[in-house]
Amino acid sequence: MIRGESEAREFVARFADAAANERLERLGDALAQENERQNLVAKASLDSMWSRHFADSAQLLDHVPRETSGPWLDLGTGAGLPGLVIAALCPDLEVVLVESRKLRVAWLERMINELGLANCRTEGGRLELVESFPAGVISARAFAPLPKLLRLSARFSTERTHWVLPKGRSAAQEVQELPKTLRNMFHVEQSVTDSEAGIVVGRGKVREKQ
Repeated sequence: MIRGESEAREFVARFADAAANERLERLGDALAQENERQNLVAKASLDSMWSRHFADSAQLLDHVPRETSGPWLDLGTGAGLPGLVIAALCPDLEVVLVESRKLRVAWLERMINELGLANCRTEGGRLELVESFPAGVISARAFAPLPKLLRLSARFSTERTHWVLPKGRSAAQEVQELPKTLRNMFHVEQSVTDSEAGIVVGRGKVREKQ
């Protein structure tokens, strides 16, 4: 379990070269500044940026095979978590950020440009209106309850899609409440940043009607 900013930085260093680490430093500074303008993250979490946000995002890579190809689809990305972090750490992986709030889309696009993330793009608007494509990975952090999340994103999934869905303390309960056909696709992994939080992990195609 990660404890403190120093351990969080060491954890993220497993995935980051010098260029990626520099991008995350810049992202952290920009996020803290933008948070004065719009509420991107809880103000109390700004002093633990690496443990609460960067390591929390980076840990998803441990549940996705290295050879997995994109696109990595991040739903309701908000402040760019985990999507911007994944894009910064994996410059050869295409990352698509879906966000409906215009002010946040503008922030995401500015960060993509300022950090030079040529592998990352935004889809501004509601997920229901985004043109579907086969996603290699689907992630979502605090986007929607699990049944709704799966229903809305089903059309992006294939038999090869990996799902990595941080669900906090409700992870196990949300999986158990799924229909059996879906429940058998998913399991819960322990978060390395919160001893009481879980990540819903799975692979495969979710049917729009279960």
